[in-house]
Amino acid sequence: MAKPGIQARVRVQWPGFALDVDERLPGLGVTALFGHSGSGKTTLLRCIAGLEHAAAGEIRFNGETWQDASTWVPTHRRPIGYVFQEASLFPHLTVLSNLRYGQKRSQAKGQGQDAREARFSLEHAIELLGIGHLLKRRPASLSGGERQRVGIARALAVSPRLLLMDEPLAALDLARKQEILPYLERLHDDLEIPVLYVSHAPDEVARLADHLVVMDAGRVLASGPLNQILSRLDLPIRLGEDAGVVLDGRVAERDERWHLLRVACCSASLWVRDSGAAIGDHARIRILARDVSIAHEPKTGTSILNTLPARVLSLGNDAHPALSLVKLDVAGSPVLARVTHRSAEQLGLAPGMTVWIQIKAVALL
Repeated sequence: MAKPGIQARVRVQWPGFALDVDERLPGLGVTALFGHSGSGKTTLLRCIAGLEHAAAGEIRFNGETWQDASTWVPTHRRPIGYVFQEASLFPHLTVLSNLRYGQKRSQAKGQGQDAREARFSLEHAIELLGIGHLLKRRPASLSGGERQRVGIARALAVSPRLLLMDEPLAALDLARKQEILPYLERLHDDLEIPVLYVSHAPDEVARLADHLVVMDAGRVLASGPLNQILSRLDLPIRLGEDAGVVLDGRVAERDERWHLLRVACCSASLWVRDSGAAIGDHARIRILARDVSIAHEPKTGTSILNTLPARVLSLGNDAHPALSLVKLDVAGSPVLARVTHRSAEQLGLAPGMTVWIQIKAVALL
């Protein structure tokens, strides 16, 4: 029986750089390859796509061998969609013609599925990316965000079984990124194929990833479910300005008077600002360690809305010698808190201890 997921064991040697990776990645959801520029993220993605022929390597997808000592499946025979930093659309073709060209080219090379499935895939891609009103326009009349949405739709139109995305928002300004991120979240929620997403942007990883692969200097530093990796104390991974965790939940209640939403995460609930999400919608929230305080008893007479019981799992050193990171279990989910070593000693914090935490700010992503 075929093993689900992606097995990537590759070695690439260039002057001044070596990629040496041996990883098994999930066969569903969004896996983010995260790290600084030059860490090897794109090279690994290109090896999986067949755009880079690693001298020593094994690539398998759901049990199918794409590369080993005796096998090499060329890129056009791999059932993938690839999204580059730049959409690279044909300027003389309309948006619809660009989409159909990629679809027909895939079918001609034997990568695509039958015509009926491919047409459905194209229609689905157009709906997912919200580009129905752009189909008659040419690339020159599109904004950067619109062009990239068309590029993503083109990658989906070939009915891929694996979607590879190489920093698809890197060429966009902040406003265009904020425009396109909701569409990427729709892909995350709707697609039933795995996505490998290369990025060094913390906000993209926090909003989209289910699984996180942290790379540095051609090696994998850590790999696992997003929150499992973010909550590690032996190797604190900071997405942006601070350590913290990302939790998934559902919108359970709306307080219309105070413009708040209650998000249910596992067996706990957190109040956040009302974003307009509907009751029952999926919600992803981010909690930074700096916004979590710890006490022996629940506090009263405070402005902080989120007060929850927790159990101390472990303590570790933070970047500054005065500070400690505390890993806590909150209703089955890990949460990090930053306190001074002095406070940790005064509170007598130790693994297994039951405490109360206050969360000063919760960001709804």
